[in-house]
Amino acid sequence: MRFTIDYNTKHSNRNHPIPVLIDLAFIAAAYLLGSISFAVVVSRAMNLPDPHSYGSGNPGSTNVLRTGNKTAAAFTLLGDALKGFVAVWAALYFKTSLGLTDWTVPAVAFAVFLGHILPVFHRFKGGKGVATVAGIVFALYWPLALGLIAVWLIFAVGFKISSLAALIAALCLLVGMFYFFGNTLISWVMVAIALLLIWRHKGNIERLLKGKEGKIRP
Repeated sequence: MRFTIDYNTKHSNRNHPIPVLIDLAFIAAAYLLGSISFAVVVSRAMNLPDPHSYGSGNPGSTNVLRTGNKTAAAFTLLGDALKGFVAVWAALYFKTSLGLTDWTVPAVAFAVFLGHILPVFHRFKGGKGVATVAGIVFALYWPLALGLIAVWLIFAVGFKISSLAALIAALCLLVGMFYFFGNTLISWVMVAIALLLIWRHKGNIERLLKGKEGKIRP
């Protein structure tokens, strides 16, 4: 059975005095949650250097792993994924009871991702968003998320290049969204997210084409 979300339902449970503010509050909260860089938070908590100051300069789990601290990298990965999951899950959970509009869930998904790549708390110097996108998809439809994680693992282990695995998973995300969700707003929002994720990897793409992209170290 395919999983579907009814984004076309007409909401009658909009009895709040200022209902639009509730939708906007969810979107703003998603952006602020996305703006929490767990690479920075975890690094500070574990007395590691600022992830912006070494390696690729990207505040993500792959760069944190360059410190040799696998625990810190794992916590970074988990935190970045959880914020994407929590934001979208909350919007889905409260969609009916609070009478959220049909565009709130897609907007929340985009907002939490935007917060990660352009975090207000870190001078808009964010990560590339792979883990956060995984969390978003997990909240929308976990079998698709597991499939994308499997794709990432296959290419990451096979080629030992994290960026290549992420790019291929992003392309698979485009196909998966339209297969499971059809021609809906959430599918098109995820297209925008996937394209932004690919754009964030533009430097990696250039190095891949030149055969100079770094590999994952054991």
